[in-house]
Amino acid sequence: MKKLITTCLTICLSAALALPASALDYSIDAPGDPDYGSPTSIEVIYTADGGAMKNEDVSKNAALIPPTFGSLSADALGTGTYLTPDLAPGGMAVGTITGGNMPVIFPPASDAASGSSGEASTTVGYTYVTDDLYYSGGYLATLKIPSIGVNVKVYEGTGTTPLAKGAGHFTDTSIWDGNVCIAAHNRGAHAQFGKIHTLSAGDRVTLTTKLGTRTYEVTSVSKILETDTSGLTATTGNQITLYTCVANQPAYRWMVRAVEI
Repeated sequence: MKKLITTCLTICLSAALALPASALDYSIDAPGDPDYGSPTSIEVIYTADGGAMKNEDVSKNAALIPPTFGSLSADALGTGTYLTPDLAPGGMAVGTITGGNMPVIFPPASDAASGSSGEASTTVGYTYVTDDLYYSGGYLATLKIPSIGVNVKVYEGTGTTPLAKGAGHFTDTSIWDGNVCIAAHNRGAHAQFGKIHTLSAGDRVTLTTKLGTRTYEVTSVSKILETDTSGLTATTGNQITLYTCVANQPAYRWMVRAVEI
């Protein structure tokens, strides 16, 4: 009986101490005068092109460092050097002839002698590729080397597409005055330059463009490293430099140099 009374008292005490469970009510008033800050401007900004900018790459991989102020090429379109040559669009890193690690070569503005105004100055020859220099067939020139039977059209660029049609003109080298640089395959269905390494000093090369026809005489045939770009440099005299791969030796190129006569 005593145990029963004790149990009943324990149950009653527990029930008395238990808290009722019920949902609480919350009420939050909105601020009387909220400060959301000033709105930003929605004024239309007008650019120089009226907002009709071309869809072209204008990021830093396409930016050019301008030529020296006051130089002969300071106002010429497309002159200067790339900030990031390895990412430059249309540069010589593209193509099967120059390989994948070649820098873009631009012609120097001039090689002028310093001193008084009475001293002579020497300027490199350079002719830019412009729309009016293209023939209706899309090519820039016709190259002939009679001693090895070459008679080929020259297209702009040294990538797969131009070399599949004929020879390719190195972008960013001259097309007429100075050093004209041209490449073609050495074997396969389009092996236009398969025999240029057999040329001898004195052999003739002719180049015809809309600016005229020039005849050159071979002065050297060299086997160079694929990374050697010295032959692409602009020159004061008129010359033509021909490139092709060396069979089964991807690290090398044949380079033929001929000067105007």
